[in-house]
Amino acid sequence: MYKLIAIDMDGTLLNDQHKVPKDVRDALQTAKKMGVSIVLCSGRPLIGMHPYVKELQLDDKDDYLIAYNGAVTQNTQTHEIVAERTLEYDDLTTLYDLSKELDTFIHFFDTENIYTPHANISPYTVLDAFLNEIPLHYIVIDHVPTDLRLTKVMFIDQPENLKRVISAIPAPIKEHFMIVQSAPHFLEFSRADVSKGNAVKELAEERGITQAEVMTIGDNGNDLSMIQYAGCGVAMDNGIPEIKEAADFITHSNNDSGVAHAIQKFVINNPGHDA
Repeated sequence: MYKLIAIDMDGTLLNDQHKVPKDVRDALQTAKKMGVSIVLCSGRPLIGMHPYVKELQLDDKDDYLIAYNGAVTQNTQTHEIVAERTLEYDDLTTLYDLSKELDTFIHFFDTENIYTPHANISPYTVLDAFLNEIPLHYIVIDHVPTDLRLTKVMFIDQPENLKRVISAIPAPIKEHFMIVQSAPHFLEFSRADVSKGNAVKELAEERGITQAEVMTIGDNGNDLSMIQYAGCGVAMDNGIPEIKEAADFITHSNNDSGVAHAIQKFVINNPGHDA
């Protein structure tokens, strides 16, 4: 039986109205009552995940979430951060200089805030702050504290411009950072050892759960590592081709309760499944 299910949020758990469908909520609660650990695993910041944790009642003493694409793992009841992999100030300045060279917008996070160095704030930065209900601050790079706990840096732009930017990123940058595209307008930079797959693996091992006992569900580039790691990697029907190719199973879309369909198939209707 699968003992841990790690679930992406946007495009996976949430429909296009950023809501959790009732049948998805019901499936999660049923699986949890069966003893399965449900772990929300997102590129979102902590504050952007907490309302959904509360709504889904995933805040018992042994419940966890994974935020910032795997940079932070937190106990959802105590809010203790049990694992954290942050960037250095020099990483921020390197990426800021590159953003100016490539003529694209940038914003960045600590564990509680989002920051932009642009006085003419990108609408995609405003969108990110709005969706996650996270405080947004304007700050020039020279005024950023050198000890700021940087969880991730993002390039944000119109999809056609971001494609140009991605193609122009130098090889040393690609080697130094974990880079994933989480949406057509979001490109995310984390520490090289940060990924959802690594975070899920670490959490599972700490809890004595084997790789074969892990299911993961996702739709986009930042989900690929956990889809590849899991004993059962599930791709959403609305997922990108790379996710579908790597998955063991393709479920329904996020607007058709694909998470509920996968959990019903592999957990609720098959409790004796030998993972």
